[in-house]
Amino acid sequence: MKKKKHIQPFAYDLGEDDQKRERHKARMLRESQWWKRRLAKGVCHYCGRPFPPKDLTMDHIVPISRGGQSTKGNVAPCCKECNNAKKQLLPMEWEQYLQQFNEEG
Repeated sequence: MKKKKHIQPFAYDLGEDDQKRERHKARMLRESQWWKRRLAKGVCHYCGRPFPPKDLTMDHIVPISRGGQSTKGNVAPCCKECNNAKKQLLPMEWEQYLQQFNEEG
């Protein structure tokens, strides 16, 4: 009988150096014109509500601690409420939180 492997998708044990490197890349990305244009739109990526650009934060869609990288395809502007609620989760892991905004509308 074969043993089943327990696989945890997006679960990585990144070293401290790897995490520091990705956070540094995120700081550099925040200074780019591309990011400033994303913020200027003033819309949270997750809940879709409008916010002043200064109230939006950079969120890693796949968190650095879960193997995500600081690239244009993996960061999104979001409100502090969504960023705090999401924590280290992937969007698919917190769909219930996102659905509350669809029910309110």
